[in-house]
Amino acid sequence: MSSPCDPEHAPVGDVGAALMMVDSRLKAIYDDKTQTDTEQQALTEQAVASLGPGGVDDLLDGVCTLIYMFMQWLRRAHEDHDRDVIEYVVPSLVASMRMMRKSVRPEAIPTMAGLVIAAGTGLSPSLWRMQYGDWTDDEMNALEATALLLAEHINRITDDRDFAARLIANALSSVDQ
Repeated sequence: MSSPCDPEHAPVGDVGAALMMVDSRLKAIYDDKTQTDTEQQALTEQAVASLGPGGVDDLLDGVCTLIYMFMQWLRRAHEDHDRDVIEYVVPSLVASMRMMRKSVRPEAIPTMAGLVIAAGTGLSPSLWRMQYGDWTDDEMNALEATALLLAEHINRITDDRDFAARLIANALSSVDQ
């Protein structure tokens, strides 16, 4: 039985821009550059402003696609060890987000947990979220943090700081062929 949240019905969005955003943030963290860089922040704001209304939606859909792809990879990796991805990923994700008090509003955390659970059970995160209305401003940082934490989790599991980005880049290049 098909669900209205089935990924085949979901917009893919701008996965390349979403990946670039997450990967650059991860590299900054790995390089211990966690303080706000005003120049980098200005460039990010300029890039987002240049997207226009449709571009912002594409970026949001792209981040949701990343979350879906990361959770599908994590699901397969956990199943290989007879583990449930929801049981092993969601609690640590929520705990990490709760520690990010300056970036992630507490009321956005349950939505992000639901988004990750939806992705881990094979549903489109963007279509799942769409059921509840428009994205809120408070969810923007939380959404980026969710994608970032999932990518970092994958990188930690594989002991390779570039694995998550390469995983998506390889998937994108195989679609182009």
